[in-house]
Amino acid sequence: MKYLIIILSLVSLSCGTSKDKISVYMSPTCGCCKKWVSHLQDNGFEVESIYENNMRSIKTKYKISQKNTSCHTGIIDSYFIEGHVPASDIRELLEKNPDVAGLTVPGMPAGTNVPGMETINEKAKYDVLYVRKDGSSAVWKHYN
Repeated sequence: MKYLIIILSLVSLSCGTSKDKISVYMSPTCGCCKKWVSHLQDNGFEVESIYENNMRSIKTKYKISQKNTSCHTGIIDSYFIEGHVPASDIRELLEKNPDVAGLTVPGMPAGTNVPGMETINEKAKYDVLYVRKDGSSAVWKHYN
């Protein structure tokens, strides 16, 4: 019985340490994409980087409208993650599991609070949007 408890404890521990896996499509030459991937890894995500020269085809495949695009696209569970979305927002999305298509930070805002775009020494004012399955969007979280 003692050995069974030890084995079950080890199985429980190994199951509890699994990382959320995200596939990230990005240009092979984009430095900010690589920095965003590092941000995800630093925050406990297991990242598969997929280098793609034709990012428009990825946006089309996942039905991401032009107004919601950025440079890279992540896919996790049934959601897309477009652009420089903070890892904390992705975690919240996975916890809440809403019936949406994904999250996006359209464009390329730059600032110390934009993961992967810390190119200027001040905070950016930007929104993380959630995108409904019909393509409409609304603010998930505002940063300033």
